[in-house]
Amino acid sequence: QVQLVESGGGLAQTGGSLSLTCTASGPSFNNQVLAWFRRAPGKERIFVGSTTWNDHRITGSETSKGRFTVSRDNARTTMTLRMTKLEPEDTAIYYCAATSGISSTREVDYEYWGQGTQVTVSS
Repeated sequence: QVQLVESGGGLAQTGGSLSLTCTASGPSFNNQVLAWFRRAPGKERIFVGSTTWNDHRITGSETSKGRFTVSRDNARTTMTLRMTKLEPEDTAIYYCAATSGISSTREVDYEYWGQGTQVTVSS
């Protein structure tokens, strides 16, 4: 099995920055598509962005606008979410997910999930 652990969550101020890291363990890391999802209070879990072994990316709304950036380091078996210009609406639990299949924005297509890390943006 692939194990995923998120870290780096915490409290940030509006307009600030925060970086999250997903650390993977298990076989075939480079064959895994990695993705970030988030679940805000009272809302469904939504797609943030994904990256393949060669860093082909699918971007969600915030990454498309340039506030968030997804990247991966295959040598360190990690994926990073760099968040800037944070807003209170970014408050959510952020999840790392992985699949040995194709890139997808649908959570049902991902086989492995971390437990999540809380990000809180003060207003």
